Amino acid sequence: MSRRTPALIAAAVLLPLALTACSSPDGDAATGDKAAAKSDGFPYTVKNCGVTTTYQAPPKRVVTMNQHVTEIMLELGLAKSLVGTAYLDDQVLPKYAKDYASVPVIAKEYPSYEQVLATNPDFVYGGYSSAFTAGDGRSREAFKKSGIETRLNAESCTEGDQPMDTLYEEVREVGRTFGVADRAEAWIKQAKADNAATAKKLAGLKPVSVFVYDSGDKTAFTAGGEGIGNELIERAGGTNVFADLDKPFGDASWENVVARGPEAIVIYDYGATTVEQKKKRLLTDPALADVPAIKNKRFAVMPLSDAVLGVRVPAAVEKLAAQLHPAATTP
Repeated sequence: MSRRTPALIAAAVLLPLALTACSSPDGDAATGDKAAAKSDGFPYTVKNCGVTTTYQAPPKRVVTMNQHVTEIMLELGLAKSLVGTAYLDDQVLPKYAKDYASVPVIAKEYPSYEQVLATNPDFVYGGYSSAFTAGDGRSREAFKKSGIETRLNAESCTEGDQPMDTLYEEVREVGRTFGVADRAEAWIKQAKADNAATAKKLAGLKPVSVFVYDSGDKTAFTAGGEGIGNELIERAGGTNVFADLDKPFGDASWENVVARGPEAIVIYDYGATTVEQKKKRLLTDPALADVPAIKNKRFAVMPLSDAVLGVRVPAAVEKLAAQLHPAATTP
């Protein structure tokens, strides 16, 4: 028969009290966190590219795939939420360089499903639909089965809307998702002001007809009429000669480039092929010799990351306007 000494009895009595005392702060904190989340707009339900998600609190461990969504996160001050990133088209803006350097790069281009899972994320944010290619094992459904929420940049799934409004909504929804709605609204307010300032400079000017050269040899891969790239051209005082192409990007024949006679060519700068190599390809093609932009060697250059649905767009409008209408935009 065991004996229970007074010390053991006292310990038995005091232990539940100690456990209660230890657990109380955590319990209060948990209750406080839930209350704080609700006061900050949680739970928050959002529909993104056909996927409806309800967030009880902001995601804490995020992987971004594609530069423009990474820069949205950095602009909103969310670097500490990033546990991995992948796939730059060019260099991140200098203002983001320090924060970007603090985030592990898990792949030069798209990571494998396993590489993403290795970061133990609770949220994955993709810039292009290719970020969630089912054939590569990275479908949104696959992540959901692993308990990971996802978001796809709205340019990949929005049709018929004004792309600049879509950009504002993209930033707004990301801000709401991460509990920083005030930062998102501040960015949107400044973006609208910047766009209005550029529009004022260009008021009354005749638009310049523009052909976008992304890449391509047998055909020209160009900007169509459905994406932010098209609206960017229009806001910069241009008209996209392939605005009738009903998608953000697509192929056009060189015969159509000649027939539409653009006055200027916007070259997207990214990847292994340099701007000078792209210019040389265009300038030495006999079939293009009579195109006004080629005759006058009238080129504008934009980093690809300027021409997709991200936080660079308002500044990119101003930069392109300065190349298309230098006299009107010079201070």
